[in-house]
Amino acid sequence: MSIEVTQQLAETLTRYGFAYLVTIGDDARTHVVAVTTTLINDTLLVTDLGRRTRTNLAAHPSVTLVWPPAHPSDYSLIVDGMGSLRDDELAVAPTRAVLHRPATAHTTTTGGDCESDCVELPLTAKTASTC
Repeated sequence: MSIEVTQQLAETLTRYGFAYLVTIGDDARTHVVAVTTTLINDTLLVTDLGRRTRTNLAAHPSVTLVWPPAHPSDYSLIVDGMGSLRDDELAVAPTRAVLHRPATAHTTTTGGDCESDCVELPLTAKTASTC
């Protein structure tokens, strides 16, 4: 991730409180826990991991973090990434970030598979676009 994108993601994160961390177990079931994150350089850090989260991460490092909106009309922030355990914390390298909310009757979708109102946050030095 470039410095510009890190700043854009960091600025976006200031609008949100806690996130939900989603991991996948060997039985293909999701495990969801509420967490707080810190963005340092290009990495999201999560502390206070439970036993099941650690077990899931060891087998399946792909994770998703979802920050719910403060108000129903606001966007959720969704970040997909690759997680790795570092001592007592999870380090997530983002691979995709998007602001997402359900489409309203007045929202024009951009085609493709996205029928919602979403704005992709680029993880390279490109400008943001709709999905």
